[in-house]
Amino acid sequence: IYNFKELRTQLEEKGHTFYTRSDTEVIIHLYEEYGRECVHKLEGMFVFAIWDKSRKELFIARDRLGIKPLYYHYKDGNLRFASEIKSIIQDKTLPRTINPSALGYFFSFLYVPAPLSIFEGINKLPAAHTLFFKNGQLKIEQYWDLKFENKKNKRMARSEGEYIQTVKELLKESVKKRLISDVPMGVFLSGGIDSSAVVAMMRQVTSGTIKTFSIGYGAKDRTYNELDYSQIISQQFDTEHHRFIVEPKIIEILPKVVWHLDEPFGDSSAILNFLISSQTKQKITVALAGIGGDEVFGGYPRYIGARLSLAYKRLPYFLRKIIITSSNSLIKESLKSKNVGSWIRRFLRGGLLNDQERYISWMQCFSKKEELDLFSDDFKKSLLNFNPSAIHRNYFDKSAMADYLDKIFYLDLNTYLVDDLLHMGDRMSMANSLELRVPFCDYKLVEFSTTIPYQMKFSNFKLKGLLKKSLRGILPDIILNRTKQGFMAPVGRWIKEDLREYIQDVLSKDNLRKMPYFDYKHIKNILDNHFDGRKNYADQIWALLIFKLWYDLYAKY
Repeated sequence: IYNFKELRTQLEEKGHTFYTRSDTEVIIHLYEEYGRECVHKLEGMFVFAIWDKSRKELFIARDRLGIKPLYYHYKDGNLRFASEIKSIIQDKTLPRTINPSALGYFFSFLYVPAPLSIFEGINKLPAAHTLFFKNGQLKIEQYWDLKFENKKNKRMARSEGEYIQTVKELLKESVKKRLISDVPMGVFLSGGIDSSAVVAMMRQVTSGTIKTFSIGYGAKDRTYNELDYSQIISQQFDTEHHRFIVEPKIIEILPKVVWHLDEPFGDSSAILNFLISSQTKQKITVALAGIGGDEVFGGYPRYIGARLSLAYKRLPYFLRKIIITSSNSLIKESLKSKNVGSWIRRFLRGGLLNDQERYISWMQCFSKKEELDLFSDDFKKSLLNFNPSAIHRNYFDKSAMADYLDKIFYLDLNTYLVDDLLHMGDRMSMANSLELRVPFCDYKLVEFSTTIPYQMKFSNFKLKGLLKKSLRGILPDIILNRTKQGFMAPVGRWIKEDLREYIQDVLSKDNLRKMPYFDYKHIKNILDNHFDGRKNYADQIWALLIFKLWYDLYAKY
């Protein structure tokens, strides 16, 4: 709780007596003073549960951005809850039935979005929600939400200079709050704008030693490297820099990663997060990271695609069909970190869909048709009413009055950020007993970002245009002007080379027949096409591999 000292002072003035210096004790006194309204006063990352003995009530709350997790199972007046699924399924009376829709969502987006979990009957408490339980009755409420207003034909509330100044002030204050600690701290430094900004703001508020940590690759995967950029930032801000070259024994690491993630999770960056957390923990106990900068300030290439798509969709339908057909043979995909061919083909295919479905389709690993081909005839029956975009479309509907790009920001902040990036960061750091703090997910900074017109967030189609202007003169131009890299694993090459035999064994006919979900012929077709170089199915194969490993670990746990 980053504002616990201020809250403690206020509560002491109201007559509360404290017995420890812990931020946790502040929550108890705050609840005693304000009841369930206490969540509105908290700044931080948390899930907490309070049993009110006198009222015989249970009160649970999750932080606004969903940095910390909570799972629960409620049936017949009984409630079980924990921060990990593996804790809940210790109760052997609970059936471990896989939720068909959750499995569908996993193969669509590589994660299971809240409120679902992979198991039928076990749910996630969504971000910014509270759970109230009394007399066997459960009530869940949302206590905070982002508000994107339609900015068309509205006069700018602030000048660009005012937006820039406020962004700098809020980011600096956010980093400062997260430096409160009685244990050694540092920063995950990729050399991208977000992590570099965290280091820069950290240097502005402290003159002490700043420890930074980076991860990189050998010659085979040099296109994924960012080590030169992280070194530039380290020198600029005089940090104690630690670099790790990754030559991981993937086959040994994968089961550990899958185990700690609790649910099937197909973002291959989890391995990198696990490895850097493991190395970092040897030096420090708390690390700051740049997670959230892309969602808050418009950092993904797909955001530019979304703007371009508004013009592309004006082309006649038949012409868009011709372009798509031609692109299949003319545009080739790549195993490099920037698979531009894949991006272009996804963009063009999405041109036949409406605004909502188009954007959602760009984020899908398997399309709905590909998923149905993937599954066995029996399992398909359980997916008759499954819509892979239902949960995501809900966020479009909730932000119906906002501009198209703002709807997209709202969607990503509520889905991809929470259930992919923050889930991964929290689980992989905590697996190594490392606490991860994320300044870009400060709710005041996020709230302010919603007031910034999207045209200003990336003016002239420049990603993070306003954030870059805010950091001009603070970060070196070589960092501000570099193209986006992303914290990615060379999974395409791993699959084709290092893991090829392993994958063919794990996804063999004999192994897959032990699960009642898949059509082996279709999976074999995917494997053959990928290994023969006819099509890049790296993400799809990775998802299948992860699910099989997860199933083996959890089906009988």
